Order: sequence, then structure tokens, then C-alpha cells
Amino acid sequence: MKTCLIAWKSRGGTAMQGAMRGWWLGLALLSGGALFVPGVARADDWGCQVILCLSNPGGPEQYSECVPPIERLWRALRHGDPFPTCDFGAGGSQGTSASNTFASSGYCREDLLYWGGPEQSELLCRAAGAINVDINNQLFTRVWWDVGGMGTTDTEFYGAGSTQVPYDPTQSATLFLQQMEQDSGLGGGH
Repeated sequence: MKTCLIAWKSRGGTAMQGAMRGWWLGLALLSGGALFVPGVARADDWGCQVILCLSNPGGPEQYSECVPPIERLWRALRHGDPFPTCDFGAGGSQGTSASNTFASSGYCREDLLYWGGPEQSELLCRAAGAINVDINNQLFTRVWWDVGGMGTTDTEFYGAGSTQVPYDPTQSATLFLQQMEQDSGLGGGH
């Protein structure tokens, strides 16, 4: 059975770090028996590394071990390469996946929408794309990448303990325009 191996260095003993180690172990078990072995990472498991790093509620590059595979992902996506896959091995990991959707006015978060283009007449999105990570067929994290064209990310966490309510990014433009209409009616034409 192929397993995802990823390097995680031992960290100090804070309660948060202990909780994160437990979370990662739980995610590994959920992901079809993936193992975390200190100091070991196989290059062919890049897709598995990417999914694990993208599922971190603290952001995909919170831990130094995630920086190289995630930076490689950003470069690949910017060049139009396909999103990497992870072979979870025998038995697989039913309902665990990640997929990228390039951002546009039709797929964006409402607060990332803005007027741009010629004469500020096009509705645009400040992010290049969004990666949705599903675990057990439920949205776990959504990572907006290349926010503001500056290479930054914004992670939305929807897993256990989260208070965020999932939303449909395909509806954001409609909500944005409705809010603009309401604001112009109340404020006298912004």
C-alpha cells in the first residue's frame, strides 16, 4: 500500500502545537493510513503533501515543512499546470480531495470583489483562485491564493470546531451587486 509520507519536525510543547500534532495525526489516519515520519518525504507524494498542507486551518504555509510543496503548487497553478493528485493507496480515502477553481467575478468571495478594468467597469476578483479541500465529503478548508496579486493566501476553516458557515462563491457577485444597489439607494449614489 502506498502511503503519504511527509516530514514534520518536532516542535516545542505548547498546548496549541500539541493540539496541531493531534489534528495532523487524525487527518493522516482519516486520509487512508497516511503516516507522518520525521525527516522523510517522498517526491512522488507531492499531491498528498499539498492536500495535507492545504487542510491546515492555520494556512498552507504555517509550518516550514509545507513551504516547499505549496510554493511548488503556486508556481504550477500560475503556469496552468493541473492540480496534483494523491493516491491514498489500497482502500483509498473516500471523500477526501482538493480542487482548484480559478477566481473570477463568477467565483469569488464577496469581500475580494472590486471594480477594475477599463473605466473601472469590470467586476474582478482580488484572488487568482480558490482551492477547496473536502474531508469526508465535507468542505474542510478553502484557500484563496495569490490574493491581491501579492502571493498571499487567505484560509477559511470549516472543520470541527469552526464557527464559519460555508458559502457558495458563485453567488458572491450577486450579493455584491445587491449590496451596492442598497448602498447607493441609502447613500444617494456612491
